[in-house]
Amino acid sequence: MAVPSDILDNARTLRTRQTDAENLIWQLLRNRRFCGFKFRRQHPVGRFILDFYCHEALLAIELDGSSHTDRAQRAYDDERTKALEGAGVRVVRFWNDDVLKNTESVLETIHTACYSPHPSPSP
Repeated sequence: MAVPSDILDNARTLRTRQTDAENLIWQLLRNRRFCGFKFRRQHPVGRFILDFYCHEALLAIELDGSSHTDRAQRAYDDERTKALEGAGVRVVRFWNDDVLKNTESVLETIHTACYSPHPSPSP
């Protein structure tokens, strides 16, 4: 199934505007550097663009900044997570600050998620 061109264009734009936290995680995940898993950044899955996605582990990694403290944004994030989990994709979220200050803990959580059993898609 083809990804709409507007979503592809947005994903390309997001790749050029990485936050410091996204840049750090990307340097650690790219080129199968993390346990041999292939991660993609700003990757379209359905109607969503995921910060980082590993198809092998069916894992989405989302990095959130201060805009995600807004009630409407949190509601959207929850809806998005439910939709992705309904499609069998596990979603893990980290605050940008945690990525920058507690990188090892973040990587441990990602490692656990990569090796955990995949969730079953909703019928």
